[in-house]
Amino acid sequence: MSLFVEFHLIQNFAPSNLNRDDTGAPKDAIFGGHRRARVSSQCFKRAIRLNAADGPAIATEYTGVRTKKLKRLLVSRLAELGRGDAGAKVDEALAGAGLKLKDDGDTEYLLFLGRGEIEDFAQLIDKYWDALGNAPVVEGKRSKKEAKASVPAEVVKEAKGLLDGRKAVDVALFGRMLADMPEVNQDAACQVAHAISTHKVEREFDYFTAVDDEGEVGETGAGMIGQVEFNSATFYRYAVIEVQKLKENLQDDQDLALTGIGAFTEAMARAIPTGKQNTFAAHNPPSFAGVVLRHSSPFNLANAFEKPVWPRADRELTSLSVEKLAEHDAKVAGFYGDGKDDWAYIDLTGAWPTTKGEAQANLDALAQWVQNKVRVEMGG
Repeated sequence: MSLFVEFHLIQNFAPSNLNRDDTGAPKDAIFGGHRRARVSSQCFKRAIRLNAADGPAIATEYTGVRTKKLKRLLVSRLAELGRGDAGAKVDEALAGAGLKLKDDGDTEYLLFLGRGEIEDFAQLIDKYWDALGNAPVVEGKRSKKEAKASVPAEVVKEAKGLLDGRKAVDVALFGRMLADMPEVNQDAACQVAHAISTHKVEREFDYFTAVDDEGEVGETGAGMIGQVEFNSATFYRYAVIEVQKLKENLQDDQDLALTGIGAFTEAMARAIPTGKQNTFAAHNPPSFAGVVLRHSSPFNLANAFEKPVWPRADRELTSLSVEKLAEHDAKVAGFYGDGKDDWAYIDLTGAWPTTKGEAQANLDALAQWVQNKVRVEMGG
């Protein structure tokens, strides 16, 4: 039977511009016929990845890096191994794996690689140091096929086996696509929704001026004038992890999968996008973080807010949003669930029904609850 771990958060941000569009305005969307504040899934996934990587739960060798600077990383690592002037050898080894570099040394597109994969590439180059970098210099650009043909056969053979994710938790969670090597793609075990406000929003504008500290006596006027768009909103955030898929992506390492789920639980709640934070300092943690284990199928509960929550003089928007979330889950799970949903939560609003799951004292306790429940479900 499938097992899904869902995360449902209600989070109110003070005036901010966490995720901008191409005009510099906060991203938004029409939902339920009304304009809502929005933070993209990509924005939150990056914040989650970086937060988890900074934590102690996941060892560095089980993390990933998204970069075009693979050559630079390999040259630096080979220098640590006592191998200088490694540029040509790195070029040839990467060509053997099917990765071609541009003239500036960057890869043609962003790669999402496990740090273990990068380390193994460095070890491969070190192992075949004398055999690499001996191809004749050819003027003009060569095709990837031509570049690969010049690489020693044993290097090509071993290079193919290196790109398996090397059990990088963030690669296993969020997946990757390498256009030139579809055989090493990884389907994501985790899906993250765009965060949307539970209520309708209007854009606001901050008109600002800056004074020149070294202005002349009698000089009037501002040294700089500008404006920044912002909003303030209570967001509904949602993510889901397919447990079996995560375990498969981590090469059936159940303990690492459990560690990853625990780290994701904490990072999901702690991660805050960095956009315009020097201007707004909107470091507002969630007012509600709920986790539920489902078996039938995952349920995004955003439709709880299809009709926008309206402000009331006697209630906070966060409290009203949590209340609507609980009501909608009861309806959806009642029709489509299997009756085995298992909730745990931390709630600063007091609006979540105390009969609906187990209240946790803090975020660490919530993460531990998730790990324990999933471990039992996995039979470990």
